[in-house]
Amino acid sequence: MRTTARETVFKILFSSQFNDDIKELKNSLYKIEKLNKNDTEYCDQILNTVASNREKLIKIIDERSKLFPQVRMFPADRSIILIALAEIMFIPDIPSAVSVNEAANIASKYSSEKSASFISGILSEVIKEQNNV
Repeated sequence: MRTTARETVFKILFSSQFNDDIKELKNSLYKIEKLNKNDTEYCDQILNTVASNREKLIKIIDERSKLFPQVRMFPADRSIILIALAEIMFIPDIPSAVSVNEAANIASKYSSEKSASFISGILSEVIKEQNNV
């Protein structure tokens, strides 16, 4: 299970919206959460994927959430969606259903239940469109 690793990535992405220098935070969280090598590699992969595809991911969010574009979203919700989208769009060995479920769980823990439904709706729409292509 990568739940702890996903939550760690969430904390890093959330923090990066307020502070550009996340290297020290990242290293501290990896130690605090006692992540193993596979978990830290997963975290680095997601962080790098989000960083290198940020514009594309933001566009996907904005296209599916016209009434609530990413600039108006809670920073926590935006961070959660970015993680799940990175998995769904760029990491094929993670089942999309797992990404959606984990995103909803993180939202329930760190944001709100309404956020969990909102995030699940956006992600489900992306998956549905992917499957129709």
